[in-house]
Amino acid sequence: MLLSRAKPATGPATVEEKEKKKKKLPKLEDFVGARDYTGAVTLLEFERANKKNDIQTAMWIAYCYFHLGDYKRCLKEYTEITEMKGAPPEVWVYLGCTMFFLGMYKEAEEACGKGTSGPTSKLQNRLMFHLSHKFNDEKKLMSFHKNLQDIVEDQLSLASIHYLRSHYQEAIDIYKRVLLENSSNGGSKKEFLALNVYVALCYYKLDYYDVSQEVLAVYLQHFPDSTVAINLKACNHFRLYNGKAAEAELKNLSDVCSPSFKFASDLIKHNLVVFRAGESALQVLPPLIDVIPEARLNLVIYYLRQDDIQEAYNHFKDVSPTTPQEYILKGVVNAALGQEQGLNDHIKIAQQYFQLVGGSASECDTIPGRQCMASCFFLLKQFEDVLIYLNSIKSYFYNEDQFNYNFGQAKAATGNYKEAEEIFLMIQSEKMKADYVYLGWLARCYIMNRKPRLAWELYLKQETSSESFSLLQLIANDCYKMGQFYYSAKAFDVLERLDPNPEYWEGKRGACIGLFQQIIAGHEPRETLREILAILRNTGNAQVEYIIRIMKKWAKDNRVSVT
Repeated sequence: MLLSRAKPATGPATVEEKEKKKKKLPKLEDFVGARDYTGAVTLLEFERANKKNDIQTAMWIAYCYFHLGDYKRCLKEYTEITEMKGAPPEVWVYLGCTMFFLGMYKEAEEACGKGTSGPTSKLQNRLMFHLSHKFNDEKKLMSFHKNLQDIVEDQLSLASIHYLRSHYQEAIDIYKRVLLENSSNGGSKKEFLALNVYVALCYYKLDYYDVSQEVLAVYLQHFPDSTVAINLKACNHFRLYNGKAAEAELKNLSDVCSPSFKFASDLIKHNLVVFRAGESALQVLPPLIDVIPEARLNLVIYYLRQDDIQEAYNHFKDVSPTTPQEYILKGVVNAALGQEQGLNDHIKIAQQYFQLVGGSASECDTIPGRQCMASCFFLLKQFEDVLIYLNSIKSYFYNEDQFNYNFGQAKAATGNYKEAEEIFLMIQSEKMKADYVYLGWLARCYIMNRKPRLAWELYLKQETSSESFSLLQLIANDCYKMGQFYYSAKAFDVLERLDPNPEYWEGKRGACIGLFQQIIAGHEPRETLREILAILRNTGNAQVEYIIRIMKKWAKDNRVSVT
């Protein structure tokens, strides 16, 4: 009885549940609309496995792999489609676009020319427009530029070329115009939200990180899981705050990112190296050189920070710079190599690169542009001009050791030793403070600011080496020039004992006599005479007995004890 009653009660409900489940099965359009390309591929691959291996399915699979950033798999799919009977002609353009993203520019150009006997399609023209830029073919670039129409896709393509050429304001103007036109013409503003990311990226490149964050927030409100947007937010945090703050944002990206989205995975690994000041650079960056354009630049920067200048040069010598960042880095590498190995040709090349960036219309008013002009004049040893540019941007680098290092040198080179000393003492880097150039300039500032004792203490802290010997020479000669004969005599005394060069005896003799004159004039304490005599006795020169005899006679006449 109970069983027979249960059957009709559960029967209809089971059928109803099946119908509901059937209705809830997602369709391809649902996956694509939700930007769930992994789900879309899974569905399509299932359909293909069930013998629905037609061109339409293959085209959709390739489309999804393209949007997942898996361009190698996408390339395989489109290549197979071209071999199918009845493949549409436009598949060659799609194949060209895929090759473009893989850096296969020559192959992309060849594919783009296949399968179309009629007029060039709009997508084909845009692809050739970008390829012309990659080939640095201005003639072809302008030819395809003329074919661009006043439609959204073409205008966005033009804006991207402006961006790639560092014409960021021109790109922003196009993006804002497209946003304005499509909102005023009744277009769905949500459809063009991604343009806010592009605008934010331009502001990031212009160093307006706060503005970039504000514009980016508009997009992230609607799509908080966007790989590009979260990555840009992390980069803004890196510029505004520090690497830890940026890394926290990237953690959000790794949490929401699909494991199959390889480009996002590569991007996270690359940026973590940057945010962690080069940690794991040699493991992560080399395989990404052909995937992420900045990977090579950051690898070169890593080598520079490790003082492996030759390796930095080797990785960058065959690169023809096209962006301001590449020109700047090329200049830095050549300047470092030229200064390390004394190669004037490299210094001249560096000076030209810096001048090219600093003098360009797009960079002359930017912070990097002014740094470049300062570097150019620095290499030319025109320090008054260096200060014009560094003074204009010093508020942005108040606690930046590298900036203060160069700023202090320029101040000292123009004779402003008081400010130079203050700037040098702001430097925190122990590595910089141990560098001979830093020690030499700081010692000179101390001497010129009448603090010779501090300069002498700098020497006393150094271990015996060729650099400490050079520092001793600087102290001896600069103190002599400034009439600070006590420390000059001490320095020349050490020099003479290390190297019995007649010049050091002459310097010591002059300093001791000068100090003796200051004692007679009452400018130095009389007790110092005892030290002068001790210093003079540390020599084998025959003149010393005559000088000592005169000093002792004066001491006896003036009742100064020298024993």
